[in-house]
Amino acid sequence: MNAIAQWYYTIHRAIFPRLQHLDGLAPLALRLYLVPVFWMAGTQKIKGIDNTIEWFGNPEWGLGLPAPELLAYLAAYTEAIGALLLLLGLATRWISIPLMVTMLVAIFAVHWGQGWAAIADSSSQEVAVRLGAAKDILREHGNYAWLTEKGGFVVLNNGIEFGVTYLVMLFTLLFTGGGRYTSVDFYLSRLFPAR
Repeated sequence: MNAIAQWYYTIHRAIFPRLQHLDGLAPLALRLYLVPVFWMAGTQKIKGIDNTIEWFGNPEWGLGLPAPELLAYLAAYTEAIGALLLLLGLATRWISIPLMVTMLVAIFAVHWGQGWAAIADSSSQEVAVRLGAAKDILREHGNYAWLTEKGGFVVLNNGIEFGVTYLVMLFTLLFTGGGRYTSVDFYLSRLFPAR
């Protein structure tokens, strides 16, 4: 057993310390993944800000949030500006905090009641029947080939899966920052070192 442990740590020390110089790639990958998510969410809210305010405030068919106008603007601009900052790797740790707050609000106010899965399990008999009925209607009354040209239809469950995934990614960025060699934050820290 001791020889196996020795062998393991010898290989470990030979490989992984060399990866240290590439450790900025992981935060870069997280940032680049999140950029279009937040850019699209934020800009769509901004373009339809009146509808966003109404959805945020309406207790019957919306979210029923307090101060819907303030929260709609905060969410929209946090997401849009946050996407730009993540793209640059500028103030990565700082912008992660309000973006995590928007994710928590989305998780609990929008998605919580639908459970975990973002997309319903199409192997479920109940979901399969509904999906089949929708496809039959589209085949009969729509241009099904055109509609499915870019991908198949699914039943959206709208659960917390994606929101939690984005929250975990942002939480990671809060601790790692923008990444060595791959962010404006890294070069600013070199230009203005901490004292």
